[in-house]
Amino acid sequence: MRLLVQRVSSAAVRVEGRVTGSIGGGLLGFFCAMAGDVEDRIPLLARKFVNLRVFRDDAGRMNRSLVDAGGQALIVSQFTLAADTSRGNRPGFSGAASPEVGERMYLAFCESVRQHGVDVETGVFGAEMAVSLENDGPVTIMLDV
Repeated sequence: MRLLVQRVSSAAVRVEGRVTGSIGGGLLGFFCAMAGDVEDRIPLLARKFVNLRVFRDDAGRMNRSLVDAGGQALIVSQFTLAADTSRGNRPGFSGAASPEVGERMYLAFCESVRQHGVDVETGVFGAEMAVSLENDGPVTIMLDV
């Protein structure tokens, strides 16, 4: 599983012009299930996500987690994180999990994050989405499990 994480001041996702998820300060996570991923690793990724210390403490250091900061999460499915460009300029996506597996793992990941007491907003799996965000920092981190 891959999760591209961005600390944001705000973020929203729209499908066909309709907002499906919107947050204030928190984390935007782009989730990708890879071929061969197993669901028992989802709680580990969720734990890393909610405990990632990327929010400023009183001294201005990145020392607080999403849970500590009381932030929200917007989680968007993004199979393009599986892109392989090693054989040219056109990305291949054969490393991504099948859509059925990907959707099941995406929904399970969202639920696992909720179990940590985090308010989770989402996109729509498999849809064409427009994501808007204001990256805070900027802070962008890739998590792989």
